[in-house]
Amino acid sequence: MELGIIGLGRMGGNMARRLLKGGHRIVAYNRSPGPVEELAKEGAISAESFEGLVNKLPKPRAVWLMIPAGAPVDDAIGRLVKLLSKDDLIIDGGNSNYKDTIRRADFLAGKGLHYVDAGTSGGIWGLREGYSMMVGGKKEIVERIRPLLETLAPAPDKGWGHVGPHGAGHFVKMVHNGIEYGMMQALAEGFAILEKKKALELDLHQIAEVWRYGSVVRSWLLDLTSAALAGNVKLDDVAPYVADSGEGRWTVSEAIDLDVPAPVITLSLIQRLRSRDQRSFADRILAAMRNQFGGHAIKRENGDG
Repeated sequence: MELGIIGLGRMGGNMARRLLKGGHRIVAYNRSPGPVEELAKEGAISAESFEGLVNKLPKPRAVWLMIPAGAPVDDAIGRLVKLLSKDDLIIDGGNSNYKDTIRRADFLAGKGLHYVDAGTSGGIWGLREGYSMMVGGKKEIVERIRPLLETLAPAPDKGWGHVGPHGAGHFVKMVHNGIEYGMMQALAEGFAILEKKKALELDLHQIAEVWRYGSVVRSWLLDLTSAALAGNVKLDDVAPYVADSGEGRWTVSEAIDLDVPAPVITLSLIQRLRSRDQRSFADRILAAMRNQFGGHAIKRENGDG
């Protein structure tokens, strides 16, 4: 099958490589030309613009977007609408908000164009292991791109599925990421407790390896934790700053809207926000209050009690 890909970050580039290895013809465009040039060496057809990419694809065209959520997706769609023809297809494989996806699908339908949302998980390991894809859109249009999905997935019949109408793919991926937040936070807290118990001289990497086999907490996240600890068990070269893609926030917002209690996911998101506050004013206020009502000592910035 032939596909245009716009956005060759690490994930988009690796998805293109997996498709090339699967025998698909790929036309690639990226805002900076370097990744396109690298992919061309591996068999992709390079495009220097949106126009060039569209012109090199046969009808009905399929264009897969792997770009940041929000305005960049709307901008790309606005440019593609002027170039594509009736019955062409745009696939959004990024982490878009499902409400934006529904809006975009309605807009494109009015232009005679199709839209599919493909929530994609797999990160930098997807090239080797395959990608998990949660796909939303009309059944017959999803069937049109089945060969692509079967190639990208860990196996043709595993790791991907048509989960519902427009927006369903990104909604399921949003909740997936919220669950991921909670699982990661639980592992992080557990290893923090182990690390703090200095008297037992625990080897965290050894423990991670023990848990990876037979344990009920064995998981890919635990595998990655073990790999990180193998390189530097103290992690003293890693800053305690944890970013978020926005999907955890959207998951918490949906939980509130739907009256679904989600304390673990919510607290894991708050902990990520907390990690970025290197000079927490709230903690300063707490220390000052304790000093005011109980005379408890305040730890000064210079280290004095």
